[in-house]
Amino acid sequence: MGIFDRVRRSFSGASAGTGGLRGMSDEDIAYLEGWVSERAGVEGYVEPETFVNQLTVVLVAKDGEWTRRRVGTAKTARKLGQRLSVPMYDVQKTGYPQRMRDHNERQRILERRERARRDQQSR
Repeated sequence: MGIFDRVRRSFSGASAGTGGLRGMSDEDIAYLEGWVSERAGVEGYVEPETFVNQLTVVLVAKDGEWTRRRVGTAKTARKLGQRLSVPMYDVQKTGYPQRMRDHNERQRILERRERARRDQQSR
Protein backbone atom coordinates (compact mmCIF):
# COMPACT_ATOMS: atom_id res chain seq x y z
CA MET A 1 0.00 0.00 0.00
CA GLY A 2 1.47 3.37 -1.05
CA ILE A 3 1.18 6.67 0.72
CA PHE A 4 -1.50 7.92 -1.67
CA ASP A 5 -3.62 4.83 -0.97
CA ARG A 6 -3.53 5.68 2.71
CA VAL A 7 -4.45 9.30 2.06
CA ARG A 8 -7.26 8.33 -0.29
CA ARG A 9 -8.64 5.84 2.25
CA SER A 10 -8.48 8.40 5.07
CA PHE A 11 -10.54 10.86 3.03
CA SER A 12 -13.10 8.31 1.86
CA GLY A 13 -14.98 8.46 5.14
CA ALA A 14 -15.77 4.76 4.92
CA SER A 15 -18.01 3.66 7.72
CA ALA A 16 -19.95 0.52 8.43
CA GLY A 17 -23.16 2.28 9.50
CA THR A 18 -24.28 3.52 6.09
CA GLY A 19 -26.40 0.60 4.96
CA GLY A 20 -24.03 -0.54 2.23
CA LEU A 21 -23.07 2.91 0.98
CA ARG A 22 -19.43 2.77 1.87
CA GLY A 23 -17.61 6.05 1.55
CA MET A 24 -20.62 8.21 2.41
CA SER A 25 -21.49 9.60 5.80
CA ASP A 26 -24.91 9.02 7.32
CA GLU A 27 -25.40 12.81 7.26
CA ASP A 28 -24.76 13.00 3.50
CA ILE A 29 -27.17 10.14 2.84
CA ALA A 30 -29.87 11.73 5.02
CA TYR A 31 -29.34 15.08 3.27
CA LEU A 32 -29.69 13.54 -0.19
CA GLU A 33 -32.76 11.52 0.81
CA GLY A 34 -34.38 14.72 2.08
CA TRP A 35 -33.31 16.67 -0.99
CA VAL A 36 -34.81 14.10 -3.36
CA SER A 37 -38.04 13.81 -1.36
CA GLU A 38 -38.60 17.59 -1.57
CA ARG A 39 -38.09 17.88 -5.33
CA ALA A 40 -39.64 16.46 -8.49
CA GLY A 41 -37.94 14.84 -11.46
CA VAL A 42 -34.54 14.29 -9.87
CA GLU A 43 -31.77 12.64 -11.90
CA GLY A 44 -28.21 11.82 -10.86
CA TYR A 45 -25.02 12.53 -12.78
CA VAL A 46 -21.84 10.72 -11.78
CA GLU A 47 -18.73 12.89 -12.06
CA PRO A 48 -15.38 11.11 -12.49
CA GLU A 49 -12.66 11.03 -9.89
CA THR A 50 -9.82 13.47 -10.54
CA PHE A 51 -6.43 13.95 -8.96
CA VAL A 52 -7.99 16.59 -6.69
CA ASN A 53 -11.54 15.26 -6.11
CA GLN A 54 -13.17 11.95 -5.32
CA LEU A 55 -15.94 10.59 -7.49
CA THR A 56 -19.07 12.71 -6.93
CA VAL A 57 -22.75 12.64 -7.78
CA VAL A 58 -24.70 15.71 -8.83
CA LEU A 59 -28.46 15.44 -8.29
CA VAL A 60 -30.48 17.71 -10.59
CA ALA A 61 -34.17 18.45 -10.06
CA LYS A 62 -36.73 19.13 -12.78
CA ASP A 63 -36.34 22.92 -12.34
CA GLY A 64 -32.53 22.72 -12.64
CA GLU A 65 -31.74 23.12 -8.95
CA TRP A 66 -28.83 20.88 -8.05
CA THR A 67 -26.63 19.57 -5.26
CA ARG A 68 -23.33 17.66 -5.22
CA ARG A 69 -21.87 15.10 -2.80
CA ARG A 70 -18.83 12.82 -2.77
CA VAL A 71 -19.69 9.16 -3.10
CA GLY A 72 -16.28 7.50 -3.33
CA THR A 73 -16.83 4.82 -5.99
CA ALA A 74 -18.99 4.10 -9.01
CA LYS A 75 -20.49 1.12 -7.18
CA THR A 76 -21.56 3.42 -4.33
CA ALA A 77 -23.07 5.84 -6.86
CA ARG A 78 -25.15 3.02 -8.38
CA LYS A 79 -26.32 1.88 -4.94
CA LEU A 80 -27.19 5.47 -4.06
CA GLY A 81 -29.29 5.78 -7.21
CA GLN A 82 -31.15 2.60 -6.32
CA ARG A 83 -31.68 3.71 -2.72
CA LEU A 84 -33.02 7.12 -3.82
CA SER A 85 -34.95 5.69 -6.82
CA VAL A 86 -33.10 8.14 -9.04
CA PRO A 87 -31.71 7.33 -12.49
CA MET A 88 -27.93 7.77 -12.64
CA TYR A 89 -26.05 8.90 -15.73
CA ASP A 90 -22.35 9.17 -16.49
CA VAL A 91 -21.71 12.90 -16.99
CA GLN A 92 -18.79 12.13 -19.31
CA LYS A 93 -21.21 10.40 -21.69
CA THR A 94 -24.34 12.55 -21.32
CA GLY A 95 -23.05 15.93 -20.18
CA TYR A 96 -24.96 18.08 -17.73
CA PRO A 97 -28.63 18.77 -18.47
CA GLN A 98 -29.49 22.14 -20.02
CA ARG A 99 -31.92 22.85 -17.18
CA MET A 100 -28.97 22.87 -14.77
CA ARG A 101 -27.10 25.46 -16.83
CA ASP A 102 -30.30 27.52 -17.16
CA HIS A 103 -30.79 27.42 -13.38
CA ASN A 104 -27.20 28.57 -12.79
CA GLU A 105 -27.69 31.48 -15.20
CA ARG A 106 -30.96 32.50 -13.49
CA GLN A 107 -29.17 32.47 -10.14
CA ARG A 108 -26.37 34.69 -11.53
CA ILE A 109 -28.96 37.17 -12.86
CA LEU A 110 -30.77 37.28 -9.50
CA GLU A 111 -27.48 37.82 -7.64
CA ARG A 112 -26.52 40.69 -9.98
CA ARG A 113 -29.92 42.31 -9.49
CA GLU A 114 -29.60 42.00 -5.71
CA ARG A 115 -26.11 43.56 -5.77
CA ALA A 116 -27.38 46.41 -7.95
CA ARG A 117 -30.32 46.98 -5.58
CA ARG A 118 -27.98 47.08 -2.56
CA ASP A 119 -25.65 49.47 -4.39
CA GLN A 120 -28.60 51.76 -5.18
CA GLN A 121 -29.72 51.77 -1.55
CA SER A 122 -26.24 52.59 -0.25
CA ARG A 123 -25.95 55.74 -2.39
